[in-house]
Amino acid sequence: MRLLLLGGTEFAGRAVAEAALGRGWEVTVFHRGHHEPPVGVRSLHGDRTAPDGLAALTEAHGDGHWDAVVDTWSGAPRAVRDAARLLRNRAGRYVYVSSCSVYAWPRDAGYTEQAPLVDGAAADAEQTDYARDKRGGELAAVEEFGADSSLLVRAGLILGPYENIGRLPWWLSRAARGGPVLAPGPRDLPLQYVDVRDLAEWILDSVERGASGPYNLVGPPGHTTMGALLDACVAVTGGAAELRWTDPDVILGAGIEPWLHLPVWVPPGSEDHAALHGADVSRALASGLRPRPVTDTVTDTWHWLRALNGPPPQRPDRPPVGLAPELEAKALAAGGG
Repeated sequence: MRLLLLGGTEFAGRAVAEAALGRGWEVTVFHRGHHEPPVGVRSLHGDRTAPDGLAALTEAHGDGHWDAVVDTWSGAPRAVRDAARLLRNRAGRYVYVSSCSVYAWPRDAGYTEQAPLVDGAAADAEQTDYARDKRGGELAAVEEFGADSSLLVRAGLILGPYENIGRLPWWLSRAARGGPVLAPGPRDLPLQYVDVRDLAEWILDSVERGASGPYNLVGPPGHTTMGALLDACVAVTGGAAELRWTDPDVILGAGIEPWLHLPVWVPPGSEDHAALHGADVSRALASGLRPRPVTDTVTDTWHWLRALNGPPPQRPDRPPVGLAPELEAKALAAGGG
């Protein structure tokens, strides 16, 4: 199989590239050159937002063909449209890594791929907001490749090695620092996420079987819990941290923002929890998604962090996540138990 990755040097794109190389596929990575691509790929440089920024794709492969394109773009939908238009006669399938954010808000727990979608998205739009940008990217992929040759991967929370958002890296770093740790309760709060490597393998499996259409791509609700996730963080970092499980009302009363200050966590029973940890993923599971245990995700992410020569990567278009020590101390003093 011949695979073209638009991106492919960070997080999800990198995981797809490495998984494809592991299968013996021929992998081409088109990127701006800001990060080193995986060893073994063919590297093409270009900035898809610049005039003639896609020229390297035409010059390097003008008379060739890729079996599939995987695109992880999160900005202006017109960049997806332009790439897909250029490649529609050069590739067999267009895989667009989208997001569950494309569903209209609020989202009830158990929402499927048929749930209402955000309004106002367009395939030729400039950048607006994340949800409409991702939906516009979907529309662009389908517009240029057709419904039968486009695969829309509506990912939920993604964790694992190479993470450049900082969610699991922050929890691991906080556990490694030791001492009392504000643990947002309840311990048995169900979480929903997908390991980036499971996402990558599912994408490649889906390319091989010729899948198309939208899929909610995240592990099943309750695949792990807040307690199991944080216990794994403490165990893998040496066990010096002491989890202080704290009532959600105490946390909110201390001015702590769910998801941002305490990554992954949102209060039970809230609209946010239903939306972020409640997607119906029966279609993805039936098509072969195989989620690995949370201990594997946490352990491998910690080993990756330890091997870095510097701080973990951080996407410039996303705010840093994590809890300031003074806010943590305030909540612990107010009721950490």
